[in-house]
Amino acid sequence: MPVPNSDDILAAEVRCLLETMPAARLPVTYHQVAEALGLTPPRTIRRVAQALEALMREDAAAGRPFIAALVVSRRGDLPGKGFFDLAVELGRFPADPARHTEAYRDAYRRAMAARG
Repeated sequence: MPVPNSDDILAAEVRCLLETMPAARLPVTYHQVAEALGLTPPRTIRRVAQALEALMREDAAAGRPFIAALVVSRRGDLPGKGFFDLAVELGRFPADPARHTEAYRDAYRRAMAARG
């Protein structure tokens, strides 16, 4: 059995945080995730984004909703561009950027419902 590395551990911590955070506090920003997990600079937001990308790959492989949809940018109520790029790459979102917001809203609803 492979030994988890720090990236795997961080992804598991992010998943646990998003699964247990009160629904009233969601969506949460990348910065809030970093803060809640006690991450310190440098590259805190990048590390969160990489963990979320790993979770998206896991969720796609398992046929689950993207838990990463519960994390948004401080600059708005949508995730960062990397979320959309990977969702398209994984075949979950349409390639047409004009349809991304609608696809995201659906992904968010599915992620919330999957939390129970």
